[in-house]
Amino acid sequence: MNTPDLALGAIWYLVFLFSTTCHEAAHALVAKLGGDMTAAEGGQVTLNPIPHIRRSPFGMVVIPILSFAMVHWMIGWASAPFNPAWQRQYPRRSAWMALAGPAANFSLMILAAIAIRIGLAAGYFQAPELIRGYAGLVAPANGAGPTFLTSALSILFVLNLLLGTFNLLPVPPLDGSSGIMVLLPEGLALRYLDFVQHSRNFALLGLVVAWTVFDRIFQPVFSFALHTLYAGVHSG
Repeated sequence: MNTPDLALGAIWYLVFLFSTTCHEAAHALVAKLGGDMTAAEGGQVTLNPIPHIRRSPFGMVVIPILSFAMVHWMIGWASAPFNPAWQRQYPRRSAWMALAGPAANFSLMILAAIAIRIGLAAGYFQAPELIRGYAGLVAPANGAGPTFLTSALSILFVLNLLLGTFNLLPVPPLDGSSGIMVLLPEGLALRYLDFVQHSRNFALLGLVVAWTVFDRIFQPVFSFALHTLYAGVHSG
């Protein structure tokens, strides 16, 4: 890779690390508030990425770097531990814990969108005539090439939209498979939880199914997000 690619890769990784850390810290915090101290005692109620990297070094370091080197896109994973007995005792609390991760991602996406809109309104940014990859959602107003700020905001917006949407898919081991319990009566939630725990033996199959259908889901979501982001804004 050349120097611009390495610089872009560094920005991707910083945004990925921050976004994934926020996702897992949100899981851990909501679990703590709901009475499960497992992740908190492991030091994961923190925006310091080190405890999260120690728990998932392969998913937070090796795979993200390899994926960017191969396809200029960054994927990976992390996890926050929880007490299964607590989950069974409080299925609805565990559902909120599961939904906290995607909620953190959507919050970061909204913050990125607000920053982009402020930059557009202040004349620092302009909407590009043609979006060239997910790192080019916004351009400097002076017509120069991408900067650290424009690339970071673009990646922060798209990556967190992707992470939040993907994790809401209702298949194990994704957060959406447990988040459904927030809508269920306790008795039905417990029966569903038994099903989900049994289905975790098929977690790899669930991920394959999720990736197979995700592109069809994400493209209209991404298109809607872009139209919302640039509503009333003329391209430069």
